Amino acid sequence: MRNIVIIFLVGYLSSFDSFAQNVQDSTNQVVNDTSLSKISTTKVDEIINLAKSLIGTPYVWGGITPSGFDCSGFINYIFGFYGYTLVRTSFNLAELGETVTLSNAQPGDLMFFRAPNNTGGVGHVGMVIEVTSDAILFIHSSSKRGVTISNFSTSKYYISHYVKTKRLD
Repeated sequence: MRNIVIIFLVGYLSSFDSFAQNVQDSTNQVVNDTSLSKISTTKVDEIINLAKSLIGTPYVWGGITPSGFDCSGFINYIFGFYGYTLVRTSFNLAELGETVTLSNAQPGDLMFFRAPNNTGGVGHVGMVIEVTSDAILFIHSSSKRGVTISNFSTSKYYISHYVKTKRLD
């Protein structure tokens, strides 16, 4: 029994370490920074898979169920399904967690955008689902297309409306 527990702990610590982010410290040494890696990769994968299963769900202003979502209702639903309680609006969601740069964005992070008229504060939210050298894909409930995946890196609209990216605890 003792060997099983040790193997489990070693496997658990190894998976957590692989989720850690490599960053450079002030002396240009690469160090493992786990402070930005709060939600396990397994849980993030589950949340992303649930989100993808809802692609095509129509946009409904104020919607919080699979019959129709607005952007923050969608985020609340997919995180709430796994026991995370969040605030309701995109504006208030933007105050949670830790701000990360676009170059450090990773799946599970939330991206925030100004409203369509490009004035005021945060008016839209989506969740990063994939990051490659030439793309940041995020899933969101768009008022025109419902739940969909967009590529931030190639979208003039989202680039021009971008506010910030946050990582939840």
